[in-house]
Amino acid sequence: MSLDLTTPALLFPAISLLLLAYTNRFLTLSGLIRGLSQKYRENPDHLIYGQIVNLRKRVNLIKSMQLHGVLSLFLCVFCMFLLFADYLLAGSYVFGAALLFLLYSLALSIQEIYISVEALNLQLSLIESNPVPKEKPAQ
Repeated sequence: MSLDLTTPALLFPAISLLLLAYTNRFLTLSGLIRGLSQKYRENPDHLIYGQIVNLRKRVNLIKSMQLHGVLSLFLCVFCMFLLFADYLLAGSYVFGAALLFLLYSLALSIQEIYISVEALNLQLSLIESNPVPKEKPAQ
């Protein structure tokens, strides 16, 4: 396989969009956490506490997703430098490491999605267990 300067450069847009998506997730969670912590201070409830615990897991996953995504981007840039300096073998290994960091970041993203869906399913089951009675038609 031949590796030139353009190969690692192809990952720049993909990694940038991933990091943007990760940042949006983080910002959404931070707003949720602030709102839930305010509710919890006003009215301590085990359901709110459970949601906050879930959100802590998700925030830590997103932090790790961002870290590994940034490391992947860093290694792509470093790979380009090595290829530019004609260190083809070292550049190939660094590019491989960049791909591994990107894969790990994506795997963490899948894990975070599952945790998020788990929390939503819990909320939905709470609603389904206490349905609102249908109103009787006015006569």
